[in-house]
Amino acid sequence: MAQEMKKTAVLLVNLGTPDAPTETAVRAYLKEFLWDPRVVQIPRFIWWFILNWVVLKKRPAQSAKAYLKVWTDEGSPLMVYSRRIQQKLQKLSDIKAKGRYQVFLAMRYGSPSLQATLEEIKRYAPDNIILLPLYPQFATSSTGTALYAFQQALSGWKGAPASQAIEAYHDDSGYISALADSVTEYWKNNGQAPYLLMSFHGVPERTIKEGDPYLAHCTKTAELLAEKLGLQESQWKMVFQSRFGRAKWIQPYCIDVLQHLPQQGVSQIDVICPGFAADCLETLEEIALENRQIFIAAGGKAYRYIPALNDNDKHIDTLFSLVEDSNKLTKNDR
Repeated sequence: MAQEMKKTAVLLVNLGTPDAPTETAVRAYLKEFLWDPRVVQIPRFIWWFILNWVVLKKRPAQSAKAYLKVWTDEGSPLMVYSRRIQQKLQKLSDIKAKGRYQVFLAMRYGSPSLQATLEEIKRYAPDNIILLPLYPQFATSSTGTALYAFQQALSGWKGAPASQAIEAYHDDSGYISALADSVTEYWKNNGQAPYLLMSFHGVPERTIKEGDPYLAHCTKTAELLAEKLGLQESQWKMVFQSRFGRAKWIQPYCIDVLQHLPQQGVSQIDVICPGFAADCLETLEEIALENRQIFIAAGGKAYRYIPALNDNDKHIDTLFSLVEDSNKLTKNDR
């Protein structure tokens, strides 16, 4: 009979955020984030020049202004919601798993860093670590780099415990149901627009050709969500946002679709970002504010953003189930 795990550390990882909505803080964050070769796959000597002499000269000031629009009294939205997810997952684990799990939170970039959080985990002295990146769809530039950083940090830990990662949950039934319920609840309270746009973060097309499963994962999520909501093909569309640089990224681009929908007779839309576990600058400023202006300027009449799952109870239930399933697999392998 498999031995019961006595103590398991659950390590949630999200992207990261500046410590403050200031140019200085944003520059430090962007420098770490954009220097990651798994995020920007350009030869290092070329990218060093572009990053330091072009991007970091202008973008920190622009991004700081954007962060100011969404910053809360508690701090960055991404950090606020990620902490709430951690805390609620801990409470649920205490009830259902009777203290078997201790939930930790790290950011891939910025603080709390993976290295610092692993020091906390060392003091907890677990028998097992479950890494759960808060990215439903696997991409080299998100989940992939979190896995790499985790393994690098773990390599310096002598006698490190067993560990495993939940690399994707794009088609998990609990996740799809949580998404669908959040949409139907929003429609119940606000009315339903005749068209639903599902917007995911974009990646360079080159990475997909090299074997990254991200596009397939996004497509599967979108199709399952549309099916769960009972939508016809004419009632929804999958798009990709946040294109950066001149390279060709996966399409259709969100901005292009927003500019053309009114010409096709679609003047009212709801928008959801199923790839984001927690709301952040990208969803709250780019999608909810900037893209709304683009749609209205193109002739649209109504544009509404449906919030991410954040600390929604059904989202927390889904994450707990993922952890439980992962832990069962580990025990069976022992």
